[in-house]
Amino acid sequence: MSALIETAAGPVRLLGENATRIWGMSNAERCRRMAESAGKGGKRLAEGHELLFNLAYAFDPLLLTLALAQPGTLFAWDGVPIVGQVPAGSDPMRAPSVIDLSDGRKLYNHQLRKLEQPFVRELTPQTRSAIERRSYFGAYKGVTDVLTKYLWPELALVLTRIAAQLRMTPNMVSMIGITLCIVATFLFARGMYWTGFLAGFIFMVLDTVDGKLARCTITSSKWGNVIDHGVDLVHPPFWWYFWGTGLATWGLALSGGTFTFIMTAVIAGYVLQRLIEGMFLKDFKMDIHVWRPFDSRFRLITARRNPNMVILFFALLAGRPDIGLIALAWWTLISLVVHAVRLAQAYRVNASGRPIVSWLEEAQA
Repeated sequence: MSALIETAAGPVRLLGENATRIWGMSNAERCRRMAESAGKGGKRLAEGHELLFNLAYAFDPLLLTLALAQPGTLFAWDGVPIVGQVPAGSDPMRAPSVIDLSDGRKLYNHQLRKLEQPFVRELTPQTRSAIERRSYFGAYKGVTDVLTKYLWPELALVLTRIAAQLRMTPNMVSMIGITLCIVATFLFARGMYWTGFLAGFIFMVLDTVDGKLARCTITSSKWGNVIDHGVDLVHPPFWWYFWGTGLATWGLALSGGTFTFIMTAVIAGYVLQRLIEGMFLKDFKMDIHVWRPFDSRFRLITARRNPNMVILFFALLAGRPDIGLIALAWWTLISLVVHAVRLAQAYRVNASGRPIVSWLEEAQA
């Protein structure tokens, strides 16, 4: 049994039926959303082709991305068609390129910066929870900071499931997080560091939840991405500045010259580091943190918000939030130097005629 529907990407054929819901929706709705999202993102089917989804299975959205990039590609599992862009009305298993993933092969996900075997699993009431868990972790970036990679996942999974069941949108979660971000800034300015940490901690977790909710429920939006990334980009220097002004409440105010130096190092170092990352992406079409294994490991601790908050947390435990801010400034400068050196090395390698290729892509090959 099959049904043909029209989407922004083009005609979609749904094979079979499935009453088991995933992330609060039917598998047919999930597949329709994936096709609509791809179409609105500018991806269209080739002439004479249709998208095929097997509703008996849930799969990694990466497979749809790859199928849309190459007409005639079908992904299968142990001889069963799963998803693909195939000639309309044809036998899908006779598509020009049939890739059976049951052999355990790994594929590189450029967007999420990781190399892994895409998940494909039969969707049943018994497997639903495990599939949701796998799809959630599948939405995680492989190269990110230490807190996002190792501390947030389980807590954020629970919150993502709750948000999906409550039918909350990612933007709703983002707005709650932004409110807490502003509250944390105010509390830091007042020297109420522990209370500010609590507000900031919840915000940082929700900053993960909104993105995972969007990917798992296929509800990403242009403005949602702008708001999410915009807040992420702008707020950290404000946190560090008002942390510094709040030191007076503890009787640990820095001298005028020291405070100016610290703020200059923190803000200029942060801005320059992001510019370096942008230059690398522009010139080499690749995130700087996936070039070599060293870069991916350094991303765990580089001077971004989450690793910086770890520095401040331990300084606060020691009762010296002033030393924490000073350490944060020096770590920002060290991270800036590391990124500058890696950019210079990339230009030198490129000038020698050698291509700049991610180690994750090399591992896939």
